[in-house]
Formats: sequence, C-alpha cells, structure tokens
Amino acid sequence: MGFAAFGFIIIGFFVVKLKDFVESNDSNQKTFFAAFLESLYRFVLGSVAGACGATAVYPIDLVKTRMQNQRSNSTNVITYKNSFDCFVKVVKNEGFCGLYRGLLPQIVGVAPEKAIKLSTNDFMRGKLSFNGKISLICEIIAGGCAGAAQVIFTNPLEIVKIRLQVAGESTEKKNINVFTVLKDLGFTGLYEGVQACLLRDVLFSMIYFTAYAHAKIATQDENGINHPISLFLSALIAGVPAAALVTPADVIKTRLQVAARAGQTTYTGIIDCVKKMLKEEGFLAFWKGTIARVLRSSPQFAVTLLTYEMLQRLFYVNFNGTKSSVNLMVNETMIFTSDKISHAETTNELLFSSIAIFTLLINVFIGISTTLYLYRRTKNEKSEVLEIA
Repeated sequence: MGFAAFGFIIIGFFVVKLKDFVESNDSNQKTFFAAFLESLYRFVLGSVAGACGATAVYPIDLVKTRMQNQRSNSTNVITYKNSFDCFVKVVKNEGFCGLYRGLLPQIVGVAPEKAIKLSTNDFMRGKLSFNGKISLICEIIAGGCAGAAQVIFTNPLEIVKIRLQVAGESTEKKNINVFTVLKDLGFTGLYEGVQACLLRDVLFSMIYFTAYAHAKIATQDENGINHPISLFLSALIAGVPAAALVTPADVIKTRLQVAARAGQTTYTGIIDCVKKMLKEEGFLAFWKGTIARVLRSSPQFAVTLLTYEMLQRLFYVNFNGTKSSVNLMVNETMIFTSDKISHAETTNELLFSSIAIFTLLINVFIGISTTLYLYRRTKNEKSEVLEIA
C-alpha cells in the first residue's frame, strides 16, 4: 500500500508539471517535444503498473519457478508433487516470507521492463496504424517488437530472481542474497540463457497484445467504451493462451539460468537442453509449471494493464492535440481486408521496416549472448586449469 501511495504521488506531481509544460509552449515547441514527452509519460506509468502487477502474483511465480527447475530423472528425488504441494512446503519450510524470496530485484527490474514493453507496443501500434486502424499482421509485429525490446532488462532480472527463488531449496547456503548472486554471475552471467528468454518474450508478446486488443473490442459496451471490469477480463483472457503456449520456452530458460547442483543435469544451450530433457524426462517435462505460469501471468498482466490504462485515464495529458495511443487499442482495432486498404504502399514500407528492425534486434541479442557465453566459458576453463595446476 505504501508503494502504491508513493507511486501515485510521484505520478500526480509528474503529470501536473507535464501539463504545465505542454500548455505553456507554442505549437512548434509542442510538436518538437510531443513524441518525447508522451514516451516519457508512458514509461513512468508503465513502471508503476508493472511493479503493481509483479507484486500481486509473486508467490505464484516462485512456485512456478520451483516446479520448472525440478529435475525428475532417476538420480534426483522429487521434492514437490504439484504446484499446491510446492506452495505448502515453501510456507512450512521457509515461512510466509519465503513466498516473496527475490521480490526486491523483481520490483526494481520489472519497472523498466514493463515500461519498455508497454510503451514499445503503443509506439509500434501507432506507427503501423492508418486512419486509426491496424491490420492483424501489424498487431503481431508490434507485439513481437515489444517483447524483443524488453529482453535487455528481462534476462538479468530473470536470472537473479530465479536463483534467489530456488536458493531456499538448498541446505548448504542460507545467506544467498542479491549481492552474492550478482558477484557469482558477473556481468556476462547476467545474460545466460538470453536466446531462450528472447524466444519466450517475443512469442508471448505477439500472442498476448494481439489477443488483448481483440478481447477489448469484444467486451466494450454499445458506445465503444471499455469499463474497468472489461479491461481486466480482456487482459485476463488474453494471458491464458499466451502463457500456456510459451511454457516450453520458459522451462528451457529456467533450466539454462539456474545453477545446477551436484548430481543434476547441466545444459550448454537450447538444443542441448531440449535433447537431454526429451531423453531423461520426456515430452511432458516441457510443460512443467504450466498451470502455475497461467495462474501467474494471466492475473499479473491483467493487474498491470488495468493499472496502466486506468492511470492514463486518471492522469490524462493531451499531447499536441493527438489521441492517446491507448484508444487505438480500445475501439479502433480491425482486421484489414483487401478492399479496405487505401495505403498499401505505405503499409508495406512500414511493415518491411518493422520486420527489418525486429530481425536486427534478434540478431544483435543472439550475437551478444554468444559472445558473452564464449567469454564466460573460456574464463571457467582457465579457472579449472589453474585449480588442477
């Protein structure tokens, strides 16, 4: 409650100053600063919304991580029978606070992560819209760009959070905290498993934002307005297929980012992880924690997007007389047919540009992650040689 109150006070102060600035400048200055100010405005709102959503469902996220990291081959004892059993054992063995292990770095990291995700999606939807309408393929691309853009924050956040979440299972180290995890990982270690993280986030955002936009159309009233209940239900519904369908990528990411303990299988990459999991645990292992993931992701994004959109209504700012891009997602989304496209050439140009940017982002992340992996592997090999010597 204290965090929420503080957040609203900061937003209120920010919006008042922003309104004064927008209303006090001439039209040329407004045009010059409008895009920047709107992006900053959405970034702040997205940060607060993301933190609220993450805090609301964090215990479910911890259970999901514990379930996905549980190796079920012959050399390891099954600790948790199911998600409910995991929840009960965490509370019994680690106390109620154990359900919130790793929450602080999650809140710190999720603010810029969700802000980038939401603002990038809004920005791309605005750029790919014509006369207030956007095609289905452009919706999917906008969501994919949003997912790719957030990975630079998501991966370090995820690996630190996951290692803290599974730390309670170990009987050897009880003093593990954010600083010990960061020291152990180093900078290069923060991007372990980034390919799997990129795959998960891109696919999730493609499915989620597209489903969310269309669910909002289906739940608006006769005047084309979405009330808070319809916004929450739309976000909740969209999260179910998005969270469920990308669970295999999330499981692989978790396995790559968790430090394996003695006797546990280790993985060198996505392909190696897939092969070993299929051989040792079977196909169903890729769907571990699906229920917990759906129960976490669906309400988390419902809280996040409801908060985000209600904050935009509560702290409304008219940027240079333009409509808020959130309105594009409320009642102006449609699927184009061939006879309705009046700007085909412009559409294709922007579409190809977006695909090029999207492809570039993916290649940059893969290149960086490969370099970091090789550097870390070389460093580990040198350490092993020195220990043997």
